[in-house]
Amino acid sequence: MRKASFKGGIHPHGYKELTSGKAAVPAHVPDRVYIPLSQHIGAPCSALVLAGDKVKKGQKIGEGKGFVTAPIHASVSGTVAGIELKEHPGGSFVPCVVIENDGKDEWAETVKPNKAPAGLDSQELRKIIFEAGIVGMGGATFPSHVKYSPVEGKKAEVVILNGIECEPYLTSDHRLMVEKPERIVAGLRYIMRSVCCGRGIIAVEDNKMDAVSLLEKAVAGEGGITVQVLKEKYPQGSEKQLIYACTGKQVPVGGLPLDVGVIVNNVGTAVAVAEAVEYGIPLIERYVTLSGSGISEPANYLVRIGTLFKDLIDQSGGYAGEIEKIIAGGLMMGKTVFSDEVPVVKGSSGIVIIRDEAKRKFKEVNCVRCAKCVDACPIFLEPTTLVKLAKLRAWDEAEQLNVTSCIECGSCVYGCPAHIPLVQYIRRVKQAVLAAKAKDKK
Repeated sequence: MRKASFKGGIHPHGYKELTSGKAAVPAHVPDRVYIPLSQHIGAPCSALVLAGDKVKKGQKIGEGKGFVTAPIHASVSGTVAGIELKEHPGGSFVPCVVIENDGKDEWAETVKPNKAPAGLDSQELRKIIFEAGIVGMGGATFPSHVKYSPVEGKKAEVVILNGIECEPYLTSDHRLMVEKPERIVAGLRYIMRSVCCGRGIIAVEDNKMDAVSLLEKAVAGEGGITVQVLKEKYPQGSEKQLIYACTGKQVPVGGLPLDVGVIVNNVGTAVAVAEAVEYGIPLIERYVTLSGSGISEPANYLVRIGTLFKDLIDQSGGYAGEIEKIIAGGLMMGKTVFSDEVPVVKGSSGIVIIRDEAKRKFKEVNCVRCAKCVDACPIFLEPTTLVKLAKLRAWDEAEQLNVTSCIECGSCVYGCPAHIPLVQYIRRVKQAVLAAKAKDKK
């Protein structure tokens, strides 16, 4: 079996043994959910409900204008308590529809099975996917119907399902592949039909061979779909690195996967597509890993959108000792949040709780020019040079060195003996370059 990979990257400790063998269990449905009106890249939604309105599970409660957006649905039935600002896992504060759960879990009348899903054409599939509010569930949250829509002069030759999950601690995708392999394959079929593509690949790292075995059984007899086993390495799940590992194709600088005939989706997105196409169920719940040194009982949960981190932490026995940070997402690319009063959203693959340990705290010192960051960078950038330019505020020079190509994976920081926060410096440069471009465009 060929195990491909990409150049660069690192091998951090995965800590996956904490939850990889634990089946996902339904999280307690809270008495109150906080559903953000912005859970996707693109135009945010406006609320379709007011305080005092009765809603049912699966009912559309938020809708955006334009093409690049995704509707929002109620994850419980009950009464709308109001609209209030709440911290988003991405770091900002966004309006949330607050619903008091009535405990009845009544489905909206709009949620009903499709009698003939096999007969749907590509346009009908894309409409269903849009109405279900499906976005990329690996964290990018790009509206799926946009990704599947035809682009003049470009054709999808292969759809890759991303089951890599190379972030330390996270195992929600692993459990999904073990527990719902048939639904993943069904969803991939619908995605392939929606983009008129005859070839599909499910990519999995070699530290998840139990998932590989089950997926291979699920694709047996499925023409055009294969399971691709890749070497365990971070950031193998990054889009461009995954495409290179699976196909040998390189996405050009500033380009998109479709430029090389590829569409990439998370395995969770495929399951959401299958549920929407066959049963009319919108995206109102997802698998989430809760793990880390600071949680009493690490676990995988099936969680309703709008459930607070705090509710999951309580279900897992609370904190284990003094807490240093709560990370929304993975250890490498996740974002630290200020409190546990943050709701789970469509892109929430995991929550990592880190215990306060003095030995984890380091001070930045001068670069020792070891070049470990250069060797690790999967984009072939020179992080130390970009940091120098950041300190000099030399934005134009940094742009010429392709700073905007940085995927902020953190590989450079992982092995830095000088403890330089390379990603933070580079992110500052990227923001300045993009802001300057936007100003010039105006």
